[in-house]
Amino acid sequence: MRLHVRAPASTANVGPGFDCAAVALDLWNELEVSEGESRADQGHLGVRAFSLLAAPGEWSFEFTDRIPRERGLGSSASVIALGLVAACAVTGRTPNAEELLALGVELEGHPDNLAAALEGGVCLTWAGRIERVAERPPAVPVALVPAGSVSTADARAALPERVLHSDASYTAARAAVLGVALATGSAELFAESLDDRLHEPHRASNAPLLGQVRADLPGGALGATISGSGPTVIVWTRDDAVDACAAELTGRFPDVDVLSLPSSPKGAHAL
Repeated sequence: MRLHVRAPASTANVGPGFDCAAVALDLWNELEVSEGESRADQGHLGVRAFSLLAAPGEWSFEFTDRIPRERGLGSSASVIALGLVAACAVTGRTPNAEELLALGVELEGHPDNLAAALEGGVCLTWAGRIERVAERPPAVPVALVPAGSVSTADARAALPERVLHSDASYTAARAAVLGVALATGSAELFAESLDDRLHEPHRASNAPLLGQVRADLPGGALGATISGSGPTVIVWTRDDAVDACAAELTGRFPDVDVLSLPSSPKGAHAL
């Protein structure tokens, strides 16, 4: 028996949706699982995820990593989703995204990227729930991916234990607008929602491109957000301006990888 599984990248938080909003992206990690002589690194994150549902000892695992690691694009969530969905396939289970989220979040530590990697599309998650509110967001993500990396643990350690009531109120209002914008596809509301005072100000040093882009948004861009913990920055662009926006950003930031990453309506799946 041999099977092939794919799982997408994702961008989480989307401004004020800290730890609860994420969008699956059209960039994929892959896993090939073969029955027979085991070649399983028991410490590999994907194998650990697989072992939550199936014994890995009878299988060999070949991972193809295309999502940059520690750049804020959900690479670890993708690998966990690969392991979970592969285990479902070899055991004959029908994958259930919320059940897999409950298992995988113990490995991932936070649910937003994993929810989108499993379910695809635009997802909101809370208390173990996943609500897929749309296939695509109201704008196309164009990613600015620097060469440096950021540890999620380090980025979380930079967050304060307490925040001002005014900052919480400011962000809560924009998170509410974000939810409406994502569910209705309103580009105007989406543009109004892309600001945050809970996590982005404290992660700005990990994503210095954010301030530079926001100070001078490219033509056709609705706004910019830190992708996950950074350092990647997502520039949210109107459909008809993606190529021009990417070209402008490439010219302005020649040392940064500029990737047009359309959202993916499909999550992790066996081929």
